[in-house]
Amino acid sequence: MATFHLAQVNIAKAKGSMDSPVMKGFVDQLDYINQLAENSPVFVWRLQTEEGDATDISAFEDELIIINMSVWQTYDDLKQYVYSGEHLSALKQKKDWFDKLEGSHLALWWIPAGSIPTVEDAKQALALLDTQGPTEKSFTFARPFPAPELQSA
Repeated sequence: MATFHLAQVNIAKAKGSMDSPVMKGFVDQLDYINQLAENSPVFVWRLQTEEGDATDISAFEDELIIINMSVWQTYDDLKQYVYSGEHLSALKQKKDWFDKLEGSHLALWWIPAGSIPTVEDAKQALALLDTQGPTEKSFTFARPFPAPELQSA
């Protein structure tokens, strides 16, 4: 059994508030895309309010920056979810809804199985990518690092 799980954060700057016409296509499919993740047997957790919404969480001064955080059993599990099927279709439309951000917008890092990352952990992971590039503490899909239990194997 794995002793580490993969945490991910991605942030995006919306082109408008969640109730604006420009964001309608994103908002309309958000619950469905989240449900796809949650129904996956390899999904562990996602950041959300009691109402099940992450877009209401203000993690940054700029209220148009939204945050998505989740935990998955393995790197391959998350990569499969992100880059295939209906999530990939939604991902291909991101330019319709989001403006480009300065700095890192996605970070991956290993956490002990059973723990839950905080928004501060996520901000730190993004900052580490900006200052150090991909390392075993914070990395990207393009430059992954193995789980700590596999690094010495």
